[in-house]
Amino acid sequence: QVQLVESGGGLVQPGGSLTLSCVASGSFLSINAMGWYRQAPGKQRELVAVITSGGTTNYADSVKGRFTISRDSAKNTVYLQMNSLIPEDTAVYYCNAESTTRSWRPFAAWGQGTQVTVSL
Repeated sequence: QVQLVESGGGLVQPGGSLTLSCVASGSFLSINAMGWYRQAPGKQRELVAVITSGGTTNYADSVKGRFTISRDSAKNTVYLQMNSLIPEDTAVYYCNAESTTRSWRPFAAWGQGTQVTVSL
């Protein structure tokens, strides 16, 4: 099965930038879509951005034009470049991977989460 490890979170001032990374490892046939979700205190987890194995991307309206998702399939890694950060972007960011196991079953993996705080 897939294990995900995120990195790159931290504290940044409004208007600043951060890049999150997520590396997938383990035993699997393939990793299909990969994405980033976030959860702010007292709120539900929400989709931030997703990228398919073919490179098609989709973004939440709140981050369009500011965030960019990309992936390096050879390294099983997905990135989230976050620019023009605002306090409302403060949340725990989770990586997600939709994979196919060696038993040809779908499996959704989640990372442990990385904190992003946007504040003066």
